[in-house]
Amino acid sequence: MNNTTSEQLHNRQRWKMLLLTMFCYLFFYTGRHNFGWAAKELSQALNVSYEKIGWVSFAMLIGYAMGQLINGNLADRWSPKHMITAGGLLSATANILISFSDSFTMILVLWTFNGYFQSMAWASGSRIIANWWPPQRRGLAYGMYTMAAGTSSIITYLFSILLVQDSWRNLFRIPVLFMAGACLLFFLLVKNKPEHHTHTATAKPAKGDWKQSYRVALANKRFLIVCLSIGFQSMARYGLVFWIPLYFLSKSNTDVWISLLLPIGMATGAISFGYISDRLFRSDRIRSIALGMSLCAAVSLVLYLFPMHQPFLIGGFVFMAGFFAYGPQANFWPLSPELLGQAYVGTGTGIMNMCAYFFAALGEPLMGKLIDHTGNKGIIFLTVAIIAVLSAVTILLTRLIKTTPATEAPIIQTLETINT
Repeated sequence: MNNTTSEQLHNRQRWKMLLLTMFCYLFFYTGRHNFGWAAKELSQALNVSYEKIGWVSFAMLIGYAMGQLINGNLADRWSPKHMITAGGLLSATANILISFSDSFTMILVLWTFNGYFQSMAWASGSRIIANWWPPQRRGLAYGMYTMAAGTSSIITYLFSILLVQDSWRNLFRIPVLFMAGACLLFFLLVKNKPEHHTHTATAKPAKGDWKQSYRVALANKRFLIVCLSIGFQSMARYGLVFWIPLYFLSKSNTDVWISLLLPIGMATGAISFGYISDRLFRSDRIRSIALGMSLCAAVSLVLYLFPMHQPFLIGGFVFMAGFFAYGPQANFWPLSPELLGQAYVGTGTGIMNMCAYFFAALGEPLMGKLIDHTGNKGIIFLTVAIIAVLSAVTILLTRLIKTTPATEAPIIQTLETINT
């Protein structure tokens, strides 16, 4: 077999692995973005306040954040496909158990564990993509992967809008069955990395050397600034994801369908920003992120300052808010291998996602308090605008920091191995 034929076969396999990973993650949000839609009936059924319901959501996000810190590192050592499959099946189980529960405490505990189970997937999928895709094409690959996450929100919103008039219990039963099925199919068909191919590096840290992975990541100042920026980006994103349904539910039943344009915009933004960073900015992720978050702030500010009543007009701005709030996230994930090196993709992605969801968790009670204090649900747009500016400004600070190139990380590890 000549080199051209071998490369063509490898390219087909590369796309197959990406599409399988995307397909699996396409249903993951059915296991965690369903909670906000159940909040109203859940509060009534358990006879608890919305504040307590909010703390359940907070607990899940903290469980997810801490899980990212742990599971990102494990993805560099264990089989990513096993971790994704286990996480999906355990998450589906936790959701189904919640649907049969009438205890606030039990739901709180199960939803916290569900956050951890959900965290087993993202960094593991990033590990698979980094194994299969070369650096110069990762913007597209991660853009499509992030698009799958955005599309997962669309699917969850559709299920939720259709089931929200039914029992809240079905929101935790029916959608997650699709996640479980997708995980099983993914497990049967995906391969963690190429078996015999030299064009895509698949370096891994020495087994048991988990401390070195964290040392490399936490010693990189540019990487830490990126983590801070994605924290603000995720806070802005979840400010929209969690509170937009409440904003439209307070208007009318027909307006609630406008909220569907938010995840559609997010999915479109994810794939678009992967292309934008690779082609328009020539893989300059920093400029692409700064532009996207700045435009997110501008669109959110327009929504706050100029309340609109025409469904098509407000729908267009909601779409753009989702597009610019979520699209830049596709440019964050390639920064993990670019700043830390191929060997630390899982660890870096896990730390980044931990920061993202820790900030998101803090943002939810903050947003709720602002709504309670002002009595104006539109305040979410002003808050998102401010947070988006913070993300844009923070990412630009990486230009001021000089650090070792990403390629030194594997070299440092190699030298330490030789010395020992």
